[in-house]
Amino acid sequence: MTGLTHMAKEAPTDRRFATTLARGMSVLRAFRPSDDGLSNQELSERTGLPKSTVSRLTFTLQALGYLSHGHRHDRYRPGPALLALGNVAAASVSFVDTATDIMQPLADETGTLVLIGVRDDQKILLTKTWRPHQASSIWLEVGHRIPLTHSSSGQAQLAAQSDREFASYVDTYGEMVEDSDVTAASLREDAYSQLVARGFVIAGHGLRYASTVNAVSVPFRSHEFDEPVVFTCGATPEMLTVERMENEVGPKLQAAVRTLERMTGKSPALVQRG
Repeated sequence: MTGLTHMAKEAPTDRRFATTLARGMSVLRAFRPSDDGLSNQELSERTGLPKSTVSRLTFTLQALGYLSHGHRHDRYRPGPALLALGNVAAASVSFVDTATDIMQPLADETGTLVLIGVRDDQKILLTKTWRPHQASSIWLEVGHRIPLTHSSSGQAQLAAQSDREFASYVDTYGEMVEDSDVTAASLREDAYSQLVARGFVIAGHGLRYASTVNAVSVPFRSHEFDEPVVFTCGATPEMLTVERMENEVGPKLQAAVRTLERMTGKSPALVQRG
């Protein structure tokens, strides 16, 4: 299910909240890069919305060009208007082009997938990846979402949130971390301590969404976003051992993000956290 449940929960407390728009956005957010189109029934299952509501939303989104039927009229896919909107958004984020000259060599040198993640509800959404040139395929794609609390990316993002941002997060999602006896505050504090002590985060409290991926993360603040974004290096545990994360890849990722901060004139995320 997408973040509609939490968005809808906020609606009664603020009359400015447009529930219909939120529902339409939840339909667009339901798509994944691996999808070969989605039916109204599948969209209903992913969003938690009634199928009749989804049918009205997909009809409207198709009429506006945000969804397309293509050659199979029972399944929807992202449409040209959504592609154009995504390109405009990507072009407006100035630090990504600068980051490429830093992160691609890092991916090649470490043999890891380097990525940018942004918070999307209770997930981290992958918005940009750099693959090692020698790797034919490597794990995650742009558009993939990983659990926020159960990943180094998400824990680094929480650590770099301001107190106001974190209070808003807890108000929306609750104090306890799903499927654990850990509080969000303790998770944030642990990740913050890691950033202070060594400059990068490895998922703590045994909270890892997949045993097949090891990852290390560093937050970054840009003027384009309200919240921190995260740079992450990831690979299989065989390729990226805990020792490599702690002694090689983590320090190199931290140095890469510091270089990006100097080039873009930004101070470290923890300094901006206050």
